[in-house]
Amino acid sequence: MEAIANLHDPLSGVVVVLLADFLRQHQGWGWLRLVAGATPYKEVPGLTMVKVMGSGHGGGFSLRPSATHQGLICTFTHLDLALQFLDSPAVQAYRSRARECWSGVMAVQSARGHWDKQAWQVSSAQSLGETGQDAAQAPGPFAVLTRASILPTKAMAFWRYAPAAQAELDQSPGCLLAMGLGEAPLVRQCTFSLWQDTASMLNYAHQGAHQVASAAAYKHQFFSESLFVRMQVLQMAGVWKGQPFQFDNASPLGAAAALDTAPVVDTPRLELSHV
Repeated sequence: MEAIANLHDPLSGVVVVLLADFLRQHQGWGWLRLVAGATPYKEVPGLTMVKVMGSGHGGGFSLRPSATHQGLICTFTHLDLALQFLDSPAVQAYRSRARECWSGVMAVQSARGHWDKQAWQVSSAQSLGETGQDAAQAPGPFAVLTRASILPTKAMAFWRYAPAAQAELDQSPGCLLAMGLGEAPLVRQCTFSLWQDTASMLNYAHQGAHQVASAAAYKHQFFSESLFVRMQVLQMAGVWKGQPFQFDNASPLGAAAALDTAPVVDTPRLELSHV
């Protein structure tokens, strides 16, 4: 196994995100995943980071925890190893126990900030391989990952703004999927969202409740650490909130391999930028 990245070394490669809403009879299994954390994945080839995360009520960004919603965020040294992981028994164990499950592999387009004192880097040509390089430049949906460590003394102030911003995100035009995640209750929070186009994401980010919350976080210094990552989706599959997702630019067949149920068709090319 390739070594887990050393503390403070920037993370590079590709990102895998798995979202699951467990069936009621498998809630205990899901709880054990949270307790075990990264331990079950220590022998996964190419894995450089893994976070097993809980969620708020209904998969949202809420003080009320969800008994069924979870997320898995991983980084891999190479696209082939990420795709191998998505086909592994470890991921199949999630899918077989979930009422709904979404998974995707993504190339990092831009990143700023840190997660556990590690910066993230743009996915390199070496990590993507020939097929992945082509996929990262092709039209398709993109994802945004935001993560913050909230100062305990500022937690209550932060949570006065968060619910309204999350409610707007769920209803924002062009947002195909959104989920609130957390490493620890109240103070280590993360949001993952999937977008059809840049304009929709910017429209959400720079107005309404999100803009108010962002301004307050900057003014009052809510965070001890934060990270913003924009990613091009190379492959995704699954069902979330009743919506089927299927998109594949990471295979030799490219986007032609996507099913007719794909939620994004003829998406315009996205420039390499971030908020």
